[in-house]
Amino acid sequence: MVKVEFLGPIGKDPVELNINTLEELADYMLKSDELKEWAENSAVAVNNTIVQDHNFQLKSGDVVTILPPVCGG
Repeated sequence: MVKVEFLGPIGKDPVELNINTLEELADYMLKSDELKEWAENSAVAVNNTIVQDHNFQLKSGDVVTILPPVCGG
């Protein structure tokens, strides 16, 4: 299982998913009305390292963090 954390304004509690790639996570998010707006514009970190490859292989125990874009001054 992979733990997925959603930061900031996403406002969703962490979930544990049986997924193998970040592409599978994107598919999960796109199917959720609550998450689909964040699926394409958020950064993704795996075990605290930013990852951009949707084919990145996940393993049991990984922690994936969804980092929404932020505004500030």
